[in-house]
Amino acid sequence: MRFIAFDLETTGTIPGVDRICEIGAVRFVDGVVESYFATLINPQMSIPEGASRVNQITNEMVKDKPTIDQILGPFAEFCGDDILVAHNAIFDYQFLKADIVKLETPSPKGVVLDTYPMSKKVFPGLPNYKLGTLIQHLKMPTDQQFHRAEEDATYCGRLFIEIVKKVSGTGSGVPLENLIALTGKPALYFPQVTAQPKQLELF
Repeated sequence: MRFIAFDLETTGTIPGVDRICEIGAVRFVDGVVESYFATLINPQMSIPEGASRVNQITNEMVKDKPTIDQILGPFAEFCGDDILVAHNAIFDYQFLKADIVKLETPSPKGVVLDTYPMSKKVFPGLPNYKLGTLIQHLKMPTDQQFHRAEEDATYCGRLFIEIVKKVSGTGSGVPLENLIALTGKPALYFPQVTAQPKQLELF
């Protein structure tokens, strides 16, 4: 099975107002990490102290990094039409969608699956369904920190593999429509935006 787990770190919680300051994406093929796409991003605004306390990303760390308009195209190219997986995916989806639409950039073409509602169905009875709680429940090694994009994407990918194993009983794969149904929501895709020609201003 081939898929990409991804995660964002942001300056806050409001898409279109707050900004993305890190993207991490990890491609898994047959349960093994094949490749990474990870970068800090200059959000072109000051990162609030509260956000820095969570993700440990500071203004100094991002000041010389690329801006989101420079990253979305390469990110879309990395993802292609692979299945995309994220934990509480709607958060990451809304941030990326806001920038994709605003900047009229290419976007990933694969379906987006959310491990949060999937985990609730597959691992019932847990006190909560935070990524860290699920990783601890599954007794996975936690040699990496949480709340950084590449690391959280890797944990999410491992979680998704365990979900597939649990649902299939063998780990040999589950039809995509069954995985979509497990999210409890219709299939989610990023908009495919065609850049519009800019109108020249006449003076």
